Amino acid sequence: MLDFGFDKIALIGAVALIVIGPEKLPRVARTVGTLLGKAQRYVADVKAEVNRSIELEELQKMKNQFQTAVQDVEQSVRQEVDSATQALNQTWSDVTSDSSSYEAASGVALPPPEYRHPKKNWRLKRGATPMWFKQKAGVRRHTQSGAARVARFRPPGIR
Repeated sequence: MLDFGFDKIALIGAVALIVIGPEKLPRVARTVGTLLGKAQRYVADVKAEVNRSIELEELQKMKNQFQTAVQDVEQSVRQEVDSATQALNQTWSDVTSDSSSYEAASGVALPPPEYRHPKKNWRLKRGATPMWFKQKAGVRRHTQSGAARVARFRPPGIR
C-alpha cells in the first residue's frame, strides 16, 4: 500500500487548491472521498470473496476426507457384519442338523412355538405407582360419585 505521511498529504492539498481553485475544491474533495470509499468497499468485497472461496475449498477438502473416512468405516462394519452372519448361519446349520437327527431318532417332530396374546388391555390408562403401594399409603384408586360415597359411608341402621 502507498505510504502517505502528513507532509505529503499537505503538499497534495496545496497543489489541488492552486490547480482546482477554492470554489470547486470542496465538491472535488467530496467526489474523491466518495470514489475512495467505493474503491475501499470494492477491495473489501474482493477480499471477502477470496476468503470465502478459500474457505469453500478447505470445506470441500474436509468433506472429501470425511466421506472417505465414512466409507472406510462402512466397509469395515459391513465386513464384520458379513463375517458374523456367516458364523451365525454356520452355527444355525449345525444346530438344525442336530435337531433333525434328534427328530429322526425320537420320531417326534418338535411343534413350532405358538403365539400367546399377553391379555393386557392396552387402552386402559395405568399409572407408574404400584397398587400395593397405593393400598399401603391409603390412596384412592377408584373415583366415586357423591351419592355412592354417601351410600358407602352411611351408618348401617339408616336408609
